[in-house]
Amino acid sequence: LDLDRPVEPEVLLECLRLAVQAPTGGNAQGWRWIVADDRSTISALAELYARSGRGYLAGYRNVELTDQTERVIDSADYLLEVLDRVPAMVIPCIKGRLADTAPIMAASFYGSVMPAVWSFQLALRSRGLGSCLTTLHLIHEAEAAELLGIPDDVTQVALLPVAYTVGTDFKPARRGPIEHITSWNRWKQPPPA
Repeated sequence: LDLDRPVEPEVLLECLRLAVQAPTGGNAQGWRWIVADDRSTISALAELYARSGRGYLAGYRNVELTDQTERVIDSADYLLEVLDRVPAMVIPCIKGRLADTAPIMAASFYGSVMPAVWSFQLALRSRGLGSCLTTLHLIHEAEAAELLGIPDDVTQVALLPVAYTVGTDFKPARRGPIEHITSWNRWKQPPPA
C-alpha cells in the first residue's frame, strides 16, 4: 500500500456512484457511506480496530498454521501496524437495526448493502486502489458510532481501509477446487462431470 499518496475525494465519490448501482432489497437504497480522510478520525478508528485485532491475532500465536493461514495472519498483522496511516477509510452502513435474527431477516438486511460494498471494492481496484473488508471495529460499534456521529438506527457493516497500491502484480486468491464446495440439486450431490 502507498500510505503516503492521498486518495482524491472525487475518486472515492466516483467509486461510490458505481457501487450504488448494485441491487438492494426492495430498491430501498438504505445504504449510507461514511468516508474518513482526516488523520484524527482515522487514528481513532484504527485504535478501535487494534483493541479487537490484537486479541484476535494473539489467538493464532500458539497454534500450528498452514502456510496460507500464516500469510493471512502476517497480512492482518501488517494491517494492524499501518491502519492508522491509510489515506482513507470507508464505513458502509445501512439504515435500521437487525432486531430479528431469522435467516430471512439477516439475509435481506445485509444482502441489501453487501453487493454495493463489493462493487465499491471492485471500482477501487479498477482505479489502482486497494481495500479490504474488515469488521473487527464492530466489537466497539457504539464508540465508532459516537466518533462518526452515526445515529442509533443505523448499522455499520464494515470498515474498509483504502489506499493506492504499490505495483499491480496481483494473483488470483488461493482457493480449493469449486467441486469440493458446490452441490448440485441437493446437499453433497456432486456437480455434473
